[in-house]
Amino acid sequence: MTGATLRVLSSAEWPRDQEPPRIAGFVHSDFNPLVAAVAGRCLEAAPSPEPDTALVLVSDVGDVDSAVHVAKAVDGGTRVGPLFFFQSVPNAVLGHIAAKWGLSGPVSCLCDAAAGLDAARGLLSDGDAARVLLIDVSGGRATAVLLAGGTP
Repeated sequence: MTGATLRVLSSAEWPRDQEPPRIAGFVHSDFNPLVAAVAGRCLEAAPSPEPDTALVLVSDVGDVDSAVHVAKAVDGGTRVGPLFFFQSVPNAVLGHIAAKWGLSGPVSCLCDAAAGLDAARGLLSDGDAARVLLIDVSGGRATAVLLAGGTP
C-alpha cells in the first residue's frame, strides 16, 4: 500500500494552547472536542463536500484525561458518569463528525501515523471511499488532512 499516491485537498491544525469549542455529550476532556474542531476546520477548507468520505483518527495515547478520571473514580469506589462510557470509544467523536458533515464513509481509529496513511491509501485504492479525512492528535499536536487518490 505504501506506493499509492495521495493528494492533499485541504489541511488544518488546531493550536494546543487554544481551547476547542465544547460538544454536547462529551465531558471533562478536550480530546474529543479537539478532534471535532480540527476536522471541522479541515472540512471547511475543502474544495467541495463529498459524502463518501472516510474518517481515520490517529492518536498515540487517546483520551488520557477521561481515562484517568474514570480510573480514579473506579479506584475510589465512586460513580462513573454514563457519558464516559460513550466517549471512551474513540470512534464516538468520528460518528459526531460524520453526522454533522453528512459523511457516510468508513470509520477507523489507529495509534500510529504510518498506519493512518496506509489505511487512507487502502480505503482510496480499494474504492471504499472517495476521500479520507485523516485526523492526528498525537505528540501534543492536532492536525487533519483531507486526502484523495491520484496525482499530487
